[in-house]
Amino acid sequence: METVVRVFVIYVAILAGMRMMGKREFGQLSPSEFVILLLIPEIVSTTLNQNDTSVTNALIGLATIMLLVFLTSMLTHRFKKVEKLISDSAAVLVLNGKPLQKTMTWERVNPEEVMTEARKSGIEEMSKIKYAVLEPDGKISIVPMEGEESSSPPDEGGLG
Repeated sequence: METVVRVFVIYVAILAGMRMMGKREFGQLSPSEFVILLLIPEIVSTTLNQNDTSVTNALIGLATIMLLVFLTSMLTHRFKKVEKLISDSAAVLVLNGKPLQKTMTWERVNPEEVMTEARKSGIEEMSKIKYAVLEPDGKISIVPMEGEESSSPPDEGGLG
């Protein structure tokens, strides 16, 4: 039972810490996926290193983390308040060509990062961005103003 309690406490602590760090730091991984990647080796390593020869203890820890992941997934799917607590949502960084400084500061994104993504979409000026959205996966999506062509940047190889 001690293993279950330890895994639960560590899981909640890491999940909370990751939520506070923000979405830009982890890119494609969701917080719960990152927690799993951190915890599974730790749970199993004591058995593999022979410090605790009980394979049963490692299996209990592994089963606990899998159960916690399943419960987290189920609760976030069923209850919107739990989803908001655990998952991140998209954040609008630029609206109608104007950077939203408060949101950009909160999300720790600078205007140059937005413009880097805008240039990838063929947009050269902030004023030509209808929306720049920081997605939950940490990527920035750019929606150009209507009437603006969102051409792809020139071919770098020059063979196109």
